Amino acid sequence: MPFVFALPASADPLPAGFVRLADVDSTIRQDIRYAGLENFLHRKADGYDAPVCILTRQAAQALSGVQKALATDGLTLVVFDCYRPARAVVDMGEWTREGGPSDPQWYPKVKRGDLIAKGYIGGLSTHSRGSTVDVAIARSDGKSTSSAACGATGAGTLDFGTSFDCFDPASETAHRPLAADAAANRKKLLDAMRAGGFKNYTREWWHYTLANEPFPKQRFDFGSVLRVLQIR
Repeated sequence: MPFVFALPASADPLPAGFVRLADVDSTIRQDIRYAGLENFLHRKADGYDAPVCILTRQAAQALSGVQKALATDGLTLVVFDCYRPARAVVDMGEWTREGGPSDPQWYPKVKRGDLIAKGYIGGLSTHSRGSTVDVAIARSDGKSTSSAACGATGAGTLDFGTSFDCFDPASETAHRPLAADAAANRKKLLDAMRAGGFKNYTREWWHYTLANEPFPKQRFDFGSVLRVLQIR
């Protein structure tokens, strides 16, 4: 009778040029939403076998530099998504084509079938190139200041006006009007990430891509980050 056990995520080799963020900077908080149920799909996305942030080495090192700068103010980065397998992008696209009404938590003013056309979900995603990250800032002591109703709940971040993955015009980085604290926090994140070599996708305050990414024209779809072995 075989027995089954799982090797830790670090046991699996990654393609050349990719690393697990925790191996570069374990102080960055990870909250990988597509590996669980608390996301706009209300289920795990295809290809997310473990809640682990994977990035190109250059992006991980640059993000670590941002983390070190924020740490001096008692702050930490929180990453929600990093490398996204191409199969997950296909999964999300197929999900939108199933259609359906708006969702008061994730896309309160848009029908599901319009999310790609409105630019909230990409038919192709920079995440699949490995140097894009969805990120916010939180207090290092874990005390949350955010009470945003739209987007990911329980993220424990500073107040950004909306939470991660709120598919609404209010999530545009320069959206106004915006409460003073939320506007200041978006600027803090924008300034810190720009200083670290990242550029922002203006439709989403949380979405950043390394400006000098190593794979600007490639999309990856490598497999599971958690192997299950059967031993006889």
